[in-house]
Amino acid sequence: MRDEQQEELARRAAGGDRHALEDLLAAIRPQVLRRCARFLPCYQDAEEACQDVLMQVARNIGGFEGRAKFSTWLHVVIANSARQTYRTLKRRAAEQAHETPPVDVADPRTTSVIAGSRLDLLDALERLEARKAELVAPMVLRDICQLDYREIAEQLGIPEGTVKSRIHQARGQVREYLLAGMS
Repeated sequence: MRDEQQEELARRAAGGDRHALEDLLAAIRPQVLRRCARFLPCYQDAEEACQDVLMQVARNIGGFEGRAKFSTWLHVVIANSARQTYRTLKRRAAEQAHETPPVDVADPRTTSVIAGSRLDLLDALERLEARKAELVAPMVLRDICQLDYREIAEQLGIPEGTVKSRIHQARGQVREYLLAGMS
Protein backbone atom coordinates (compact mmCIF):
# COMPACT_ATOMS: atom_id res chain seq x y z
CA MET A 1 0.00 0.00 0.00
CA ARG A 2 1.32 3.44 -0.91
CA ASP A 3 2.02 6.01 1.79
CA GLU A 4 -0.72 8.32 0.52
CA GLN A 5 -3.31 5.55 0.81
CA GLN A 6 -2.09 4.71 4.31
CA GLU A 7 -2.29 8.38 5.33
CA GLU A 8 -5.83 8.63 3.96
CA LEU A 9 -6.92 5.48 5.82
CA ALA A 10 -5.40 6.90 9.01
CA ARG A 11 -7.27 10.20 8.61
CA ARG A 12 -10.55 8.38 7.99
CA ALA A 13 -9.92 6.00 10.91
CA ALA A 14 -9.10 8.94 13.19
CA GLY A 15 -12.44 10.41 12.15
CA GLY A 16 -14.25 7.28 13.36
CA ASP A 17 -14.49 5.17 10.17
CA ARG A 18 -14.32 1.55 11.48
CA HIS A 19 -13.83 0.04 8.03
CA ALA A 20 -10.88 2.36 7.39
CA LEU A 21 -9.41 1.31 10.74
CA GLU A 22 -9.74 -2.38 9.88
CA ASP A 23 -8.12 -1.81 6.48
CA LEU A 24 -5.36 0.27 8.08
CA LEU A 25 -4.55 -2.37 10.71
CA ALA A 26 -4.41 -5.09 8.05
CA ALA A 27 -2.17 -2.94 5.86
CA ILE A 28 0.33 -1.97 8.57
CA ARG A 29 0.63 -5.34 10.32
CA PRO A 30 3.57 -6.69 8.23
CA GLN A 31 5.46 -3.41 8.58
CA VAL A 32 4.79 -3.28 12.34
CA LEU A 33 6.01 -6.85 12.80
CA ARG A 34 9.23 -6.13 10.86
CA ARG A 35 9.91 -3.02 12.92
CA CYS A 36 9.21 -4.80 16.22
CA ALA A 37 11.62 -7.52 15.13
CA ARG A 38 14.33 -4.84 14.78
CA PHE A 39 14.03 -4.26 18.52
CA LEU A 40 13.36 -7.71 19.90
CA PRO A 41 15.60 -10.72 19.28
CA CYS A 42 12.91 -13.43 19.47
CA TYR A 43 10.22 -13.62 16.80
CA GLN A 44 7.53 -14.52 19.36
CA ASP A 45 8.38 -11.40 21.36
CA ALA A 46 8.18 -9.30 18.20
CA GLU A 47 4.76 -10.81 17.47
CA GLU A 48 3.60 -9.94 21.00
CA ALA A 49 4.84 -6.36 20.57
CA CYS A 50 3.18 -6.21 17.14
CA GLN A 51 -0.18 -7.17 18.63
CA ASP A 52 0.27 -4.53 21.32
CA VAL A 53 1.03 -1.91 18.67
CA LEU A 54 -2.05 -2.82 16.63
CA MET A 55 -4.23 -2.63 19.76
CA GLN A 56 -2.73 0.75 20.67
CA VAL A 57 -3.33 2.06 17.17
CA ALA A 58 -6.94 0.87 17.31
CA ARG A 59 -7.44 2.42 20.76
CA ASN A 60 -5.62 5.69 20.12
CA ILE A 61 -6.23 6.45 16.45
CA GLY A 62 -8.71 9.13 17.50
CA GLY A 63 -5.76 10.99 19.03
CA PHE A 64 -3.91 11.05 15.71
CA GLU A 65 -4.24 14.69 14.71
CA GLY A 66 -2.38 14.57 11.42
CA ARG A 67 0.23 17.18 12.48
CA ALA A 68 2.93 14.68 11.57
CA LYS A 69 2.61 11.86 9.08
CA PHE A 70 0.83 8.73 10.27
CA SER A 71 3.98 6.70 9.58
CA THR A 72 5.92 8.93 11.99
CA TRP A 73 3.21 8.57 14.64
CA LEU A 74 3.27 4.82 14.09
CA HIS A 75 7.07 4.67 14.54
CA VAL A 76 6.69 6.26 17.97
CA VAL A 77 4.01 3.76 18.96
CA ILE A 78 6.16 0.84 17.71
CA ALA A 79 9.29 2.03 19.52
CA ASN A 80 7.45 2.56 22.78
CA SER A 81 5.60 -0.74 22.56
CA ALA A 82 8.70 -2.79 21.70
CA ARG A 83 10.63 -1.25 24.57
CA GLN A 84 7.68 -1.85 26.93
CA THR A 85 7.43 -5.47 25.76
CA TYR A 86 11.14 -5.90 26.48
CA ARG A 87 10.73 -4.45 30.00
CA THR A 88 7.76 -6.73 30.64
CA LEU A 89 9.63 -9.81 29.44
CA LYS A 90 12.65 -8.88 31.53
CA ARG A 91 10.46 -8.43 34.63
CA ARG A 92 8.69 -11.76 34.00
CA ALA A 93 12.03 -13.54 33.63
CA ALA A 94 13.23 -12.04 36.91
CA GLU A 95 10.03 -13.11 38.69
CA GLN A 96 10.25 -16.63 37.30
CA ALA A 97 13.87 -16.89 38.36
CA HIS A 98 12.76 -16.31 41.95
CA GLU A 99 9.78 -18.67 41.79
CA THR A 100 11.16 -21.69 39.97
CA PRO A 101 14.43 -23.58 40.01
CA PRO A 102 16.84 -22.54 37.26
CA VAL A 103 16.22 -24.05 33.87
CA ASP A 104 19.04 -24.37 31.39
CA VAL A 105 17.92 -21.78 28.83
CA ALA A 106 20.35 -20.41 26.30
CA ASP A 107 21.20 -16.75 26.78
CA PRO A 108 20.57 -14.92 23.47
CA ARG A 109 23.71 -12.88 24.11
CA THR A 110 25.85 -16.02 23.81
CA THR A 111 23.96 -17.80 21.03
CA SER A 112 23.46 -14.93 18.59
CA VAL A 113 25.52 -11.83 18.03
CA ILE A 114 22.51 -10.00 16.61
CA ALA A 115 20.16 -11.01 19.44
CA GLY A 116 22.79 -10.19 22.03
CA SER A 117 23.44 -6.81 20.47
CA ARG A 118 19.73 -5.98 20.52
CA LEU A 119 19.42 -6.98 24.15
CA ASP A 120 22.51 -4.99 25.06
CA LEU A 121 21.10 -1.96 23.24
CA LEU A 122 17.73 -2.32 24.98
CA ASP A 123 19.49 -2.57 28.34
CA ALA A 124 21.54 0.54 27.53
CA LEU A 125 18.40 2.42 26.48
CA GLU A 126 16.71 1.38 29.70
CA ARG A 127 19.65 2.68 31.73
CA LEU A 128 19.64 5.92 29.76
CA GLU A 129 15.90 6.33 30.24
CA ALA A 130 16.34 6.04 34.01
CA ARG A 131 18.89 8.88 33.96
CA LYS A 132 17.87 11.12 31.05
CA ALA A 133 14.55 10.01 29.59
CA GLU A 134 14.35 12.93 27.14
CA LEU A 135 17.35 11.54 25.23
CA VAL A 136 15.85 8.12 24.45
CA ALA A 137 13.03 8.93 22.02
CA PRO A 138 15.10 11.02 19.59
CA MET A 139 17.82 8.35 19.40
CA VAL A 140 15.35 5.49 18.94
CA LEU A 141 13.44 7.37 16.26
CA ARG A 142 16.65 8.22 14.39
CA ASP A 143 18.83 5.13 14.80
CA ILE A 144 16.25 2.36 14.96
CA CYS A 145 13.17 3.75 13.20
CA GLN A 146 15.37 5.68 10.75
CA LEU A 147 13.29 8.86 10.71
CA ASP A 148 14.87 12.07 9.52
CA TYR A 149 15.57 14.93 11.92
CA ARG A 150 12.65 17.01 10.68
CA GLU A 151 10.15 14.19 11.28
CA ILE A 152 11.53 13.60 14.76
CA ALA A 153 11.31 17.30 15.59
CA GLU A 154 7.69 17.42 14.38
CA GLN A 155 6.72 14.30 16.30
CA LEU A 156 8.36 15.38 19.56
CA GLY A 157 7.45 19.04 19.22
CA ILE A 158 11.01 20.28 19.72
CA PRO A 159 13.42 22.20 17.46
CA GLU A 160 15.52 20.23 15.01
CA GLY A 161 18.73 21.47 16.66
CA THR A 162 17.52 20.08 20.00
CA VAL A 163 16.82 16.75 18.31
CA LYS A 164 20.37 16.59 16.94
CA SER A 165 21.86 17.56 20.30
CA ARG A 166 19.83 14.94 22.18
CA ILE A 167 20.75 12.23 19.68
CA HIS A 168 24.43 13.12 20.03
CA GLN A 169 24.21 13.00 23.84
CA ALA A 170 22.22 9.75 23.79
CA ARG A 171 24.67 8.03 21.47
CA GLY A 172 27.56 9.00 23.74
CA GLN A 173 25.79 7.66 26.83
CA VAL A 174 24.71 4.44 25.11
CA ARG A 175 28.24 3.94 23.79
CA GLU A 176 29.58 4.25 27.36
CA TYR A 177 27.03 1.73 28.67
CA LEU A 178 27.81 -0.71 25.88
CA LEU A 179 31.56 -0.41 26.35
CA ALA A 180 31.21 -0.82 30.12
CA GLY A 181 29.17 -3.98 29.53
CA MET A 182 31.92 -5.43 27.33
CA SER A 183 34.64 -5.10 29.92
